Amino acid sequence: MEELEKIDGRNPVLEALRGGRHVEKIFIAREAKRSCALKKIINLAAETGIPLFEITKRQIQSIAPSEHHQGVVALVSPFSYITLDDLISGLNKEKPGLLLALDGVEDPRNLGALMRVADGCGVDGIIISKRRSASVGPTVLRTSAGAAEYVKVARVPNVSSALLRLKKEGFWIVGVEVSGSAPYYGIDYAGPTCVVLGGEGKGLGRLTAERCDVVVRIPMLGKVESLNVAVAGAVVLFEAARQRTIIKP
Repeated sequence: MEELEKIDGRNPVLEALRGGRHVEKIFIAREAKRSCALKKIINLAAETGIPLFEITKRQIQSIAPSEHHQGVVALVSPFSYITLDDLISGLNKEKPGLLLALDGVEDPRNLGALMRVADGCGVDGIIISKRRSASVGPTVLRTSAGAAEYVKVARVPNVSSALLRLKKEGFWIVGVEVSGSAPYYGIDYAGPTCVVLGGEGKGLGRLTAERCDVVVRIPMLGKVESLNVAVAGAVVLFEAARQRTIIKP
């Protein structure tokens, strides 16, 4: 049996229950305020027969993977990554795919925020590399506010090679970089599209940038020349979603 992982926080645990992740057991602090989310966790655990244990706050703190546990910790199966082949074959054939590729995003808080954005924009999946990339752990789950349970993530040996495969599948590859040749809102995202973001402080790797059909920029009107990678991803992906009428005015 694969080794279980700990997740904490009310939204991550609740969405793990809702999203179909195998939950072995749940621990709740006796002193925790019975909020709406906590009541839902208790009810879902009862409905699905998942053991739930009430322990002291001090005990919760001793087993929680972070200080942001909100009085609840769960033992769950590890996050399930998929292959690039599975991601491509699972795309809805009735609408053009929208993917997000991350070239060296190493901060788990950024990965979590991008998973939340991806879920909100209807992204079909995220591509990350097996090396030089944050993995989906407790910080990602907490930052994603539960969205990680619904977003498919493909781990690949090399992002630039994955982009070549996507191009063969008819995807338009859109990189995002400070030095991009066009504003992000000036291109068409209506067809099969993969948005590519570079790592914190490094941007897109040379080979990854070369694989892109176009590299766009986000015009900045102030003194700072760029946005945080998660914010930049939100700007571009919501524009893609707007054009695709997933998000209607």
